[in-house]
Amino acid sequence: MDSSATPLLDRIAEPADLRAMSDHTLERLASELRSETIAAVSVTGGHLGAGLGVVELTVAIHAVFDTPRDRLIFDVGHQCYPHKILTGRRDRIRTLRKGGGLSGFTKRSESRYDPFGAAHSSTSISAGLGFAVARDHGRDVGDVICVIGDGALSAGMAYEAMNNAGHLGKRLIVILNDNDMSISPPVGAMSKHLARLYAGEPFQDLKAAAKGAVSRLPKPLRLGAERARGLVKGLVSGASLFEDLGFSYVGPIDGHDMGTLLEVLRTVRSRADGPILIHAITRKGKGYPPAEKAADKYHGVARFDVATGVQASAPASAPTYTKVFANALAAEAEADPRVVAITAAMASGTGLDGFQKRFPDRFFDVGIAEQHGVTFAAGLAAAGMRPFCAIYSTFLQRAYDQIVHDVALQRLPVRFAIDRAGLVGEDGPTHAGSYDLGYLCNLPDFVVMAAADEAELMHMVATAHGIDDRPSAFRYPRGSGRGVALPARGEALAIGRGRILREGTTAAILSLGGRLGECFAAADRLAQRGVSTTIADARFAKPLDRDLILRLARDHEVLVTVEEGAAGGFGAHVLHLLAAEGVLDRGLRIRTLTLPDRFIEHDKPDTMYADAGLDAPHIATCVLDCLGLGERRLYPVLALVPAA
Repeated sequence: MDSSATPLLDRIAEPADLRAMSDHTLERLASELRSETIAAVSVTGGHLGAGLGVVELTVAIHAVFDTPRDRLIFDVGHQCYPHKILTGRRDRIRTLRKGGGLSGFTKRSESRYDPFGAAHSSTSISAGLGFAVARDHGRDVGDVICVIGDGALSAGMAYEAMNNAGHLGKRLIVILNDNDMSISPPVGAMSKHLARLYAGEPFQDLKAAAKGAVSRLPKPLRLGAERARGLVKGLVSGASLFEDLGFSYVGPIDGHDMGTLLEVLRTVRSRADGPILIHAITRKGKGYPPAEKAADKYHGVARFDVATGVQASAPASAPTYTKVFANALAAEAEADPRVVAITAAMASGTGLDGFQKRFPDRFFDVGIAEQHGVTFAAGLAAAGMRPFCAIYSTFLQRAYDQIVHDVALQRLPVRFAIDRAGLVGEDGPTHAGSYDLGYLCNLPDFVVMAAADEAELMHMVATAHGIDDRPSAFRYPRGSGRGVALPARGEALAIGRGRILREGTTAAILSLGGRLGECFAAADRLAQRGVSTTIADARFAKPLDRDLILRLARDHEVLVTVEEGAAGGFGAHVLHLLAAEGVLDRGLRIRTLTLPDRFIEHDKPDTMYADAGLDAPHIATCVLDCLGLGERRLYPVLALVPAA
């Protein structure tokens, strides 16, 4: 961006520079910061709407509080781009989400101004309370400010934290960034509760500071605040839920009015002696018309033209796995009125927004509440419905106890559609689907499938639909499919049966999931070295295809398994089977290729998989090494240390 357009922002090397500015200057700085954020994201892509909604709030917090000694904790972290620009990272802001560049979320190792990393929601108050208690035990911590969105308040963890904070009574500042929207529109009783809140009286001077704020709101925000005052009508007490939890409540205030923000924050800083919640009304996408008009407020965008807002489109390719899943599920729902779909604040992300329009009475967005969503699905299953619970792999981790106790232990036929399996590119390790194979395959009577292509995904949707005596799951990658022909309708697969796709004699590669294309490419490389290779698609991580695996082990010199998951998943179960059958006693040369035992930083997916050793060159080299034909090792091995 032309620096002449940002003369004030050019003077900011760190947040301390804001504290020498007048209130009026801070207001002008916020305008420059918004423009710089738009310009940066137009180049990098990423999360835009959330950051635009907290520009004034970010400036005001850094201007009033002594960060980094005062700890600013963003919930989720996708709104942190303006914060990064103000905290010494402006010179790298156009490296966002690129290999070796800035993370798209807050990250402790990246800056001392990021005291707590976040990419999943609803953790900020818990972490903030930890900092506050540490402060009161003598640690060098100042004030603690947590910024949490209204969407994140649909998760139970936020209330667990508030309940504990209210009980402990520690000085803790929570700012509720109420933009009436998370990724999907907000749902549930809490959203309605926020719409009825009114300005309480924790401090008379705070009330005076916020006095008249509603009347100064722009019309759309004023309407949102006017809806806020109804809670006390007909009630004996004016206490809000937050006050009942032990928090002093201030609001609602205009989250884009710099004067009001500064006045309220300064008063809170000087007067608060316990937990306090400031309710700020903001607009996601504020200040950029294309974002304000978009249904999702430009939550996540590709590179775009700043003048028009038009996003760069990728060349036409195969349909995405997400879209194929959504269409396949809609076909099952058309034929079976028992089919229902559940998601956790990710209607569009999981492709179920179309399902919602076609079957509104059979679609349930539970908010950012994966634990509830899983047990809700279990109840539906117990009552004879056929629930499909569509949750990203990384988010399903949040509900593991419910998967074990409420679903698996009771053998309830909940069907888990696990999107974003494997590595996911620019979102990095926080969103990688690395662990679901490990944490699902160890559960008794669980059917676990992984789609190698989009046609297989359709068949797995049909397979899961027909499994009505136990839980099942099918996982699939992010992005476009392989371009295979799609059937008119998915057909149920034989449970626990894989398929052989290429016959060879020397080596066997057993693939599970989305690396199948790389396995074929590896086999082509091996053919150039004279190695005849069998390619098999396991389809099922559980139950394993015992006959197929034993045949591959018996008829080949080398067996290599390949999966898009951490160690302890599919390959580990194959090894367990071979050990139990005594096959390993006969000297089978076997390798299990998994994601390495480390977090892989954000980059392009192909680069990440190469780093993980799960691309064609690494797979081929692994086979050659097993045969004693390798020239060098490209994959991790354990060093053998000779005995003394």
